[in-house]
Amino acid sequence: MSRLFGKAKVSFHHAQTTLCLPLKSGGSVALADLIKPLTPSCWLNPFIFNGDAQTVATLVKSMPVKIHYKRRIFEADDPAYLGHFAVDFVAPPSKDHDDKLPPRTTYYSEDEFANIGSDDTKPMLVVLHGLSGGSHEMYLRAFLEPLVASEHNPQGGGWEACVVISRGCSMTTISSTILYNARATWDVRQTVKWLRKKFPNRPLFGAGFSLGGNILTNYLGEEGEKCELQAAVVFSSVWNMEVAAKALQRTWWHKEVYNRALGTNMKKLFERHVDQISKIPGINVDKVRNITYLFEFDRYVQGPTWGYPSEGAYYRDASSIDAMLGIRIPLLAIHAEDDPVCCSEVLPVQEVQVTPYVVLCSTTLGGHLGWFENGGGRWFVKPSTSFLDKMYKDVQLDKISRDELGPLEGYVKRDKRAPLRPVFDPVRRKLHLPVDQ
Repeated sequence: MSRLFGKAKVSFHHAQTTLCLPLKSGGSVALADLIKPLTPSCWLNPFIFNGDAQTVATLVKSMPVKIHYKRRIFEADDPAYLGHFAVDFVAPPSKDHDDKLPPRTTYYSEDEFANIGSDDTKPMLVVLHGLSGGSHEMYLRAFLEPLVASEHNPQGGGWEACVVISRGCSMTTISSTILYNARATWDVRQTVKWLRKKFPNRPLFGAGFSLGGNILTNYLGEEGEKCELQAAVVFSSVWNMEVAAKALQRTWWHKEVYNRALGTNMKKLFERHVDQISKIPGINVDKVRNITYLFEFDRYVQGPTWGYPSEGAYYRDASSIDAMLGIRIPLLAIHAEDDPVCCSEVLPVQEVQVTPYVVLCSTTLGGHLGWFENGGGRWFVKPSTSFLDKMYKDVQLDKISRDELGPLEGYVKRDKRAPLRPVFDPVRRKLHLPVDQ
């Protein structure tokens, strides 16, 4: 009955004992105990009554949040991933515009960028958007609105933010044959290192949406104890890409609506950059131009680009569900159980029970990056921004322990010999990139 009135059940999944967070006021609080009081009841618009409706609403509903950006093109410094990528920095509202960029986005001038950097202690967010998206996406702007400056709130909430644009997305041009994939952590890694140099005193936080959540989780797991971010949130993340891909082919609706739409978006991306991508020896341009679904794009583009023999091999290798166990900073994951794009079967319910660093918050309603409330607000914004703000204002970030989860070891007894201790490496990958320095 509660579903008829838009009431969603909120559930939390986490280890029996979660990370102990030292407070600036003295004492401490467990990660789960910090998050739960910050998470309000989930009342959604009853007329947007299920996951499909909530998901479609993200495409058709507009919102007045007008956040402005300054874009900078960076040259990749990793020899394995040569090329360029863009980062959009939240900027003060301006009347300037550039028809070749998304709305409210202009390039930094050389003089402006030369003077970037500060010794201030403002909290700063590093955000990753979803598949084929960008900083202009409605869900991303809704999330940033309470934190940063916008036309409606010029002072903002005291935060700074930037959005790392996946290569080829959001009206960018690739300068090599590399687009991006679900474990493309190299550009966010370079961005974080650059931010740490330019803003040495700012605490850095992360946020990722959908595929961006998968990339961010992979990055956090790869960085482990040395991660420069202090805490992060992910929304509607893929987690287990193979499971999600199969679910998107399960019914006519999933395949012909969602899988087709995602495939169409990626085919458009391919066409915008076909001159570069077609240089990859294994790419058959005619096959790519005839694809219909997302899994076909992954088969005919991601596979030949990275050497994966099938889209299934790519999905298994790029999923973040195991990498999550390498994370050593607080992570809040928010997911709707009726998400038609990243189905509930992808959720790391078992995995979060063995790490103190992650809390998974699931809702029975919300769709994929939806959670529309009466009046057009987005429920997911409330617990996520409250969590980040609480971490920044109340927690001694430099005192958080990063060694609460030891090696994931087994034990095999052997007569007259030392026991075997198998070790599970959560970020070990099958894809290796030999680089000629």
